[in-house]
Amino acid sequence: MNRPILITGAGKRIGLALAQHFIAQSQPLIISYRTRHCAIDALEQAGAVCLYADFSSDKGILEFAERVKSLTPSLRAVIHNASEWQPESRDTALSDTLHAMMQIHVAAPYLLNHELEILLRGHGQAGSDIIHFTDYVAERGSDKHIAYAASKAALENMTQSFALKLAPEVKVNAIAPALIMFNDGDNAEYRQRSLNKSLMKIAPGEQEIVRLVEYLLTSRYVTGRSHAVDGGRHLR
Repeated sequence: MNRPILITGAGKRIGLALAQHFIAQSQPLIISYRTRHCAIDALEQAGAVCLYADFSSDKGILEFAERVKSLTPSLRAVIHNASEWQPESRDTALSDTLHAMMQIHVAAPYLLNHELEILLRGHGQAGSDIIHFTDYVAERGSDKHIAYAASKAALENMTQSFALKLAPEVKVNAIAPALIMFNDGDNAEYRQRSLNKSLMKIAPGEQEIVRLVEYLLTSRYVTGRSHAVDGGRHLR
């Protein structure tokens, strides 16, 4: 049986690129989305199972896990891509910002990994995978996105804990991107300033991440590691 891969937050950007990649390989796919973009319709028409999910509460997370368990007896991988980039703002209470960032980046992966563990086990050594998407700022910090950076750092640490808990059946790794792709509205000045932050001075595009995910899924030995995809920013 070709076990499904679960991707959270697959409606746009990297999550969407991963979903399209796996569909092209005829890989069964379950995805979560928060907003119904036209891309979700296209994924559904291509055969992906698309589930609305509200990760802003534990109840929403657990309800999503139950829906996944009702759809399949096993999973090949869980890819935690759902994310929100919320800065500190005078318009939002700091405690609300911290709670929101911890909820989606820590509570959601934490609860889903526990709830879906039974679907990942039982397939031999390195038979399944969990991949957490963290961020370059988990290592460096951020003066404008303090809660966001802290939540991604917690997720990076959790990668090691779940690797210890689930080995040798399930490999658990993190991917920590910096600039991968621009948004359509980013102006030329912003783009050049962003490119200059790395040694490689490019925005490599989503396929850079797709290839790394494929490597992690096919590896029999790599677990408990965070894989930086940042163009050498740490050396600037």
